[in-house]
Amino acid sequence: MSTPTIVEAPSPPRTRWAAIIWGLLFAAIAAVALWMLADADRRDTVADGLLALTPTTIVTILLLTVGVLILVGGAAGLIRRAQRKLATASPAE
Repeated sequence: MSTPTIVEAPSPPRTRWAAIIWGLLFAAIAAVALWMLADADRRDTVADGLLALTPTTIVTILLLTVGVLILVGGAAGLIRRAQRKLATASPAE
């Protein structure tokens, strides 16, 4: 005699929000970089601006960049946590 096996329905794939958020961030950075580098006048303006940076300004920009990366990582983590909480709260039908 064989015993009947219970097969659970596979859950639908989760949306990978972290990948979407990081992809949007990098796409925005790339779009701004391409826009800046596409025109000779903008390239010259960016080069002049970079050469005029002081050490304090460079440190400030680096700290703000790290802060933005932490903020985006935290937002992705919060979305992931909410997604997992919703997945456990509502079982697959």
